Amino acid sequence: MISVNDLKTGLTLELDNGLWSVVEFLHVKPGKGAAFVRSKLKNVVTGQVVEKTFRAGEKVAKAMLDRREMQYLYQEGNEYVLMDNENYEQIQVSKEAIGDGVKYLKENMVVQVMMHEGRIIGVDIPAHVVLEVVDTPPSEKGNTAQGGTKPATLETGAVVNVPFFISNGDKIRVDTRSNEYLDRA
Repeated sequence: MISVNDLKTGLTLELDNGLWSVVEFLHVKPGKGAAFVRSKLKNVVTGQVVEKTFRAGEKVAKAMLDRREMQYLYQEGNEYVLMDNENYEQIQVSKEAIGDGVKYLKENMVVQVMMHEGRIIGVDIPAHVVLEVVDTPPSEKGNTAQGGTKPATLETGAVVNVPFFISNGDKIRVDTRSNEYLDRA
């Protein structure tokens, strides 16, 4: 049990028979009355976001999550096969558990798997990945004055807007959280 005064962004709590991740929080000390903590919580399993207010000093249950480093091996239908780097055990993870990050998964990539009581509740892929551009329209001379962008399809199938000077075969670094081009690799 932890006090709501100790909440931090990203902390996972056990509330109302579910797992909730703290998205944001705010300690409020009104001039009149008792202090309270206003928070925004996201259900780890369903993705539902709710706002919840706690009295200052109230105790909540902290979820014990097991984070394991695993390596992505291959896709088998709608399941993705991951291997635990410690005991070499292979597990299958659904596309829903990985979320939007699935479009950046590349074979042999190392990911963080979050487990709660032996059940997989999420997969965190690296914040930045290096991928090869497989298809992008050719650059036209004189198009670079305004610093525009063009769509590029990457080796994993993800589509990212890139500057005009990027061409097929270039390796680029992409921010997986915002789906944005960062730089050439």
